[in-house]
Amino acid sequence: MATIDMNASDLVVALKKPRAKFTKKDVTAFIRKNGIRHVNFMYPGGDGRLKTLNFVINDADYLDEILTCGERVDGSSLFSYIEASSSDLYVVPRYSTAFMDPFATLPTICFLCSFFNKDGQPLESSPEHTLHKACAAFKKSTGLEFQAMGELEYYVISDASASFPAVDQKGYHESAPFAKFNEFRQKCMLCIAQAGGQIKYGHSEVGNFTQDGKLYEQNEIEFLPCPAEDAANQLTIAKWMIRNLGHQFGYDVTFAPKITVGKAGSGLHVHMRLMKNGVNQMLKNGVLSDVAKCAIAGMMELAPSITAFGNMNPTSYFRLVPHQEAPTNVCWGDRNRSVLVRVPLGWASKSDLCKQANPGEPESAYDVRQKQTVEMRSPDASANVYLLMAGLAVACRHGLEMKNGLEIAEKTYVNVNIHKRENAKLLDSLATLPDSCWASADKLVEQRAVYEEKGVFSPAMIDGIVAQLKAFKDKTLRRDVSKKPAEIAKLVKTYFYCG
Repeated sequence: MATIDMNASDLVVALKKPRAKFTKKDVTAFIRKNGIRHVNFMYPGGDGRLKTLNFVINDADYLDEILTCGERVDGSSLFSYIEASSSDLYVVPRYSTAFMDPFATLPTICFLCSFFNKDGQPLESSPEHTLHKACAAFKKSTGLEFQAMGELEYYVISDASASFPAVDQKGYHESAPFAKFNEFRQKCMLCIAQAGGQIKYGHSEVGNFTQDGKLYEQNEIEFLPCPAEDAANQLTIAKWMIRNLGHQFGYDVTFAPKITVGKAGSGLHVHMRLMKNGVNQMLKNGVLSDVAKCAIAGMMELAPSITAFGNMNPTSYFRLVPHQEAPTNVCWGDRNRSVLVRVPLGWASKSDLCKQANPGEPESAYDVRQKQTVEMRSPDASANVYLLMAGLAVACRHGLEMKNGLEIAEKTYVNVNIHKRENAKLLDSLATLPDSCWASADKLVEQRAVYEEKGVFSPAMIDGIVAQLKAFKDKTLRRDVSKKPAEIAKLVKTYFYCG
């Protein structure tokens, strides 16, 4: 949990308490003290993007009313699987999510909201509540807390500059002036942090190219691990922040998984760790624990259907193609970027790196065990982040509940670059991810019982996602347009602002 000292959030500093402890009395006092007259309710729709409902504060009674009762919205316009005949839903603000809108000319406080049905019960098929159920089921079954964080990749696009050109596809961690959008990224990071986002770092990414007089530069903002519900909130707000700030600067921004052939695509890698009493359970005696291996086994089993939540438009599958850095085979490995689930470096060497780099420093007593995660590398920002996190929580719980989890983990482990020619036989032995939304929908149908177990994913939601994916009719699309650049460009344009 973030501390109050040096916290980036104006509300945390003003209220002198962590966000999780915000109350209606707290936010009302903040609104009064700062003369705020505008309130926004925000909530993700079925497309994963934030929707907004604006309020002006007429008087104190009305402020109390909206903060207590919420408001009514048309659910059928937000979610494809809700019928118009029974579409009224309530949206009620969650005080812990409050943040000041950095883009509003008039001072405005924003809240993320939860959906409730006509009976005053949480909407079973809402993305936010589905993730809540997934985390609760995980905790009840395993006694552990499911934590996550995302690596959010995106392209910034502006008029090309003739000075200090970057080398094509060599932008990883590039510095100014060869990287042109470092300051923009820093401003994005500050806005996100002020809204409660727990950011780890930001940097330029591999992708950069010039096309039709425009500069395309890939960037990444990575977050810190936290409870998965908070992680989903932060990523959803982050995308909204980056787009708005880009609009203010006159830049275009896209989170699309693939925007042109032969250039780096953008992913939304998700790191996970499992916690018990504040202690990370991913390591034991300095090596990957059986708990972590079983969680990975669950992701190996459900990987084909996880794409139904993490890769939700046809261009996702132009990124997930064989022999690229994005994974297509179901396997995992240590520090291996060619696999589906990577175990990154975890500070498990028992070496005091700080003292080695700074000989005058005393020995460090920092507990580095907390830093070990495992990373799912297939998703991209077309995902509905809440459903993706929920799907991963289900998969990890499934792995921990399976009797043969360690056996599956052993069978799917690889320690080589699977794309190298000498490893072709190994590559052929591995299961593959779906190659289209249509195929992902089929895999979700095959494995839906696991997601519906314990009431996590509602049958209506699964049916809605399957219908949404099938509607793309892309069963053979990747093959059909592989040598038709004009058709690929048309697809990219269609899904340019996905997620």
